Amino acid sequence: TYITITFEKGIPVALNGEKMNGIDLITALNKIGGENGIGIIDMVENRLVGMKSRGVYETPGGTILYKAHADLEEITIDKETQHFKYQVSQKLADILYNGQWYTPLTKALLAFIDETQKTVNGDVKLKLYKGNIIKEGTTSPYSLYDEDIASFKTGDLYDHHDAEGFITLYGLSTKVRAMKLNNKK
Repeated sequence: TYITITFEKGIPVALNGEKMNGIDLITALNKIGGENGIGIIDMVENRLVGMKSRGVYETPGGTILYKAHADLEEITIDKETQHFKYQVSQKLADILYNGQWYTPLTKALLAFIDETQKTVNGDVKLKLYKGNIIKEGTTSPYSLYDEDIASFKTGDLYDHHDAEGFITLYGLSTKVRAMKLNNKK
């Protein structure tokens, strides 16, 4: 089954070109995802009180949305922001799981997420097949991907010789460590 989800500022707003509110979109994705075996999760989780518990959840719509959103962020958010957002997302998940919705930290983390989602606009096409979600294409007017730049062809923007300095600089700590270890033998 092929589907396309449209996002505006990180929020899913349409399925296969049909505008939908959040409830209708999740309901539709639950049906489509369930028919394709998507979203069955068997996990051991850490409870707030310190014990581990096993949970089996069925979240076809949520699983599809999570994948589609991540695919769109992949092309619309820069590397450093994306890496930090993963940390923020984990912290936010922990405090919400623990029932700490109305805290200053929650408010601050949500403000960060709102800021990062301003350019998360576009369409994500997915193939759903036997429990798998396969990316078929992602487009956005805010895409940071440019094939001409990514190809590393010599041009005005990217000169291969520029990389030599970075390689030397970033490799310096490894080189120093190797020298120090060799001197100890």
